[in-house]
Amino acid sequence: MTTLDLAPAIAAIRSRPEEFEFSNDTLHHPRSRHRFRFIGEDGVQIDAACDCSLLRASPQQAKAFHAAYREWHASYWRPFEINREFASHFGPPPLWRRVAIWLLGRLLSRPPSAGPSTLKTAVPLQPVS
Repeated sequence: MTTLDLAPAIAAIRSRPEEFEFSNDTLHHPRSRHRFRFIGEDGVQIDAACDCSLLRASPQQAKAFHAAYREWHASYWRPFEINREFASHFGPPPLWRRVAIWLLGRLLSRPPSAGPSTLKTAVPLQPVS
């Protein structure tokens, strides 16, 4: 049986790691719309809208692709996720919090009422006249 040659995918994940994404236990290549799910050490399931998914990869190439994926995940994807999470800690606060801060600022910066008070206030231990 003829097998699918994974050499282009292996070369791409090594030379252009930014073209790949990982989610739901699946490696994605958005530009080509190919998805790869690893089955054991020497198996890979390929999901594609084209005929690429009709052929199976050889166990040797699937193993080499899996090794390239593990290297990509450790050296590119995991640091990318950590940096993205770190950056989110320093982003602007959520909208509800910005509105609450603005409202509190408006309430605290309100000028006192314009006219003098007509109410007489008692001073402690002083007779009221």
